[in-house]
Order: sequence, then C-alpha cells, then structure tokens
Amino acid sequence: MTRLETLLSREVVVGLAIVGAFASTLASWLQKRAAVGEQRARQLNYLGYGCMAFSMALFIAAGFRT
Repeated sequence: MTRLETLLSREVVVGLAIVGAFASTLASWLQKRAAVGEQRARQLNYLGYGCMAFSMALFIAAGFRT
C-alpha cells in the first residue's frame, strides 16, 4: 500500500475528522472553564478546523480516485 493510498483510506479520513471535532470541542470547553486563554483556545480551534478541512479534502480526493 502506497503512502497516498494510506492517506486516502477511510480510517485516516474519519480519524482526522474525529480529531478535529475533538480539538474544537476541547477548545470551547477549556475556554469556558477558564483553563486556557482566549488566544490559546482560538489556536486549538483553528487546529481542529484545519484537521476537519484536511479530512474533507482527502474525502473529495478519494472520491475522484475511485
């Protein structure tokens, strides 16, 4: 299995989406509890949305590949 096939696999795509959703949820929860500052929560939120966007791009690429 090549690196591209691994990257486009269902497990990687779904895993990235889950990691992104978890990071965004965690950012909101930590900010609500005043455990992190606004800037750090925003960075974590951007990370989460970035993971989800990358997951969507991989999903589209996998669709074109089949």
